[in-house]
Amino acid sequence: MKRNKRLLAVIAVILIFGFFLIVCSTSIEMKIRFAPGGEPETLDPQLYSGIPEAIIEMALFEGITRLDKNNVPQLAVANNVEVSPDGLIYRITLKNTKFSNGDPLTAYDFKASWMHALKSEDKAAYAYQLFYIKNAEAYYSRGVKAEDVGIKVVNVRTLEITLETPCPFFKSLLALPTYFPVDQQNAQAHKDWYADGTVFVGNGPFMIKKWSHKDKMILVKNPNYYDAANVKLEELDFYLAQDGNKATAAFEAGKLDGLNNLVPEDIFRLKKDGNLKTAPMLGTDFYRFNTTKKPLNDLRVRQALSIALNRQDLMGNVLGGEIPAYAFVPGTIPDAVPDKDFRKMGGNLITEDIAKAKQLLAEAGYPEGRNFPVLTILYNTNGKQRLPAQAIQNCWKRNLGINVNLQGQVWDNYQQNQQGLSYDIARACWIGDYVDPMTFLAIFLSSGGNNETGWSNGAYDKNIETAQKNPDQRVRMEAMHEAEKILMQEMPIIPVYYYVQNYILKDNIKGVIVSPLDFFDFKYAAVQ
Repeated sequence: MKRNKRLLAVIAVILIFGFFLIVCSTSIEMKIRFAPGGEPETLDPQLYSGIPEAIIEMALFEGITRLDKNNVPQLAVANNVEVSPDGLIYRITLKNTKFSNGDPLTAYDFKASWMHALKSEDKAAYAYQLFYIKNAEAYYSRGVKAEDVGIKVVNVRTLEITLETPCPFFKSLLALPTYFPVDQQNAQAHKDWYADGTVFVGNGPFMIKKWSHKDKMILVKNPNYYDAANVKLEELDFYLAQDGNKATAAFEAGKLDGLNNLVPEDIFRLKKDGNLKTAPMLGTDFYRFNTTKKPLNDLRVRQALSIALNRQDLMGNVLGGEIPAYAFVPGTIPDAVPDKDFRKMGGNLITEDIAKAKQLLAEAGYPEGRNFPVLTILYNTNGKQRLPAQAIQNCWKRNLGINVNLQGQVWDNYQQNQQGLSYDIARACWIGDYVDPMTFLAIFLSSGGNNETGWSNGAYDKNIETAQKNPDQRVRMEAMHEAEKILMQEMPIIPVYYYVQNYILKDNIKGVIVSPLDFFDFKYAAVQ
């Protein structure tokens, strides 16, 4: 009897041990290996200028708000944000949180960080994102003193921000890297804190364990992060190769779990293989008309050129999964109506119609394209811009019987010619700075520094001014819808396509938020 009991005990131990072996052998490592597109130029969030550092900084820092999967700002480091009835004053109460080294995060850290971005000598690429704050732009231009800027520390956990005018999307701006807090104690103690992983300090869901420059950055879960319980990853490795071909090869060799820096020649192959993923991106590719020159000063000509295009054909045969644009503002921007975005509410504002285009051209004095002057399309030579320009050139020849030339220029010359209206038609693009239609529509104000078309419309300006100054979201959105209708009727530009984010990510990785601002947020990521 005792012998049987011993035998049963041995069997039980073997079964239990075997069970644990199975569990251990099938456990999932909560680790992601991702290539963000290269070595970050800096990890100082106030001085970031590119997507690689933005993606990494989203993991290492957190602002007053954080954009959720629907691009709606949610409270993050802030416990409460109280907005005055006139929309000018934001009183922000901070949570009791710490930096990764244990230093307390205070309102002073936020103010000092933002003022750092506003020092013109530091040349912060996105300093203008702070210009909504009262006197921020004047301080940047050295027109006022630091104490005149509308950033006030009420106490260690309370900030009071005064704006120049109401800015309904200000909470979205607060989620951007420019608004991230830097530990001032650490920054003063270590001059090069932003370039050295051993002394780097952040306040986000992850912290740096090791940084081998131009090779790999290893992040681990930040135990001092206030919301660490909801961070599932134990390790997040960023591979810093800039070469998209090498990154794609590393993924296909099983050395990476994802990347975003895809080269055009790989996109169609990856799509065919089933590895390509796409997400909406807050960007529009379009062509400007110089409306001060004949025949482009004639509305009928501009409309004819727009509706004679076959955007769907262009997307399928020339580009890599982009979305045809039948209006200017892209999708994914929330409207005032719950669960609706601005594009869906506004609908398509361009209807392609070759017969109508020919009619308009004839009415303008160019039947079947006869006597139409030879125009030139200006495009930038960096990137993949020649192929779309050639496709548009061929489309106009085929559908309207007109000839256009192509002229590629290096970036600086291309920019200067647009700014000086020294062009006929110019390829252009715009990537949104924040999740609101205003980031696109303010471009074409009569006084807009990026208008570059010679076009001006008083009714358009009035609608934009209403949207800029009225805190009521319904009023704002109605005004911006009306402005976009005017823009698409007057047609100083031709929207061609909306950008998409082409990327690779293994199917067993869930919870990564792919932002239309081109960011990847790994806070809620997990491996299944």
